[in-house]
Amino acid sequence: MTPKEWESLCDGCGRCCLQKLEDVDSGLLFYTNVACRLLDEHHCRCASYPDRMQLVPDCLLLSADDAGQFDWLPASCAYRKLANGQALEWWHPLVSGDPDSVHQAGISVRGRTVSETEIPREQLEDHVIRWIDF
Repeated sequence: MTPKEWESLCDGCGRCCLQKLEDVDSGLLFYTNVACRLLDEHHCRCASYPDRMQLVPDCLLLSADDAGQFDWLPASCAYRKLANGQALEWWHPLVSGDPDSVHQAGISVRGRTVSETEIPREQLEDHVIRWIDF
């Protein structure tokens, strides 16, 4: 797969840009509604995508070589689905032909987040959400 094809797998949901908490005892992950400061909430895309790794040191670069480690991504994520041999959802822009279908289906984080610049790190537990499946 070419880099352009790989990048096209992103459905634009913005879920991977949400802060996550891990229970150190159980290893369970919990998503919050607190988004990376670079997330453009309306478009559900990184506002500084080419520079994100320099601006947000803990931002992860997804690679097909890391497919076995995609369990932290939502079950709806195309990268995770393909790594697990599953088909893309009907609302995925590559299937629907419409980049807004992810928003129309209610999959994206549009209108559901608060920026990390507004929430102190110690308050993340107060922002755990249940609308993302693993």
